Amino acid sequence: YQRRVRDAVAYSAKILRDQLAVFLNFEDEDEVVRVETQQSQPAQSPANNFLLKPVSELELSVRSANCLQNANIKYIYELVSKTEGEMLRTKNFGRKSLNEIKEILSQMGLGLGMKVDSIMKEMQEKKDAE
Repeated sequence: YQRRVRDAVAYSAKILRDQLAVFLNFEDEDEVVRVETQQSQPAQSPANNFLLKPVSELELSVRSANCLQNANIKYIYELVSKTEGEMLRTKNFGRKSLNEIKEILSQMGLGLGMKVDSIMKEMQEKKDAE
């Protein structure tokens, strides 16, 4: 009887630890600063050219691509507007997929958690003016 109780408590602790891991990732503090500095870049930035591209053009693993498809994320601007926590709450989307996507986005000068509304509005206005 005691062994089952101990196993149940240990299993519960494991589940709790896994669920709270999203909030206990301290390495992300630097990421927030980097993303904020990118937001102040002018709308002509090369990173902005990537925002309207479909996520299917990213060289992602099948699992990551399927997770984005299931989350109904079609364009890169939709992806970068999500936070890490939102992405990790997506079904079958784990830390490996997150790190893969973060690395690909960083190569493009982008990151998760970006505020892209104003950038997208400026890009649309510029496109309409042409």
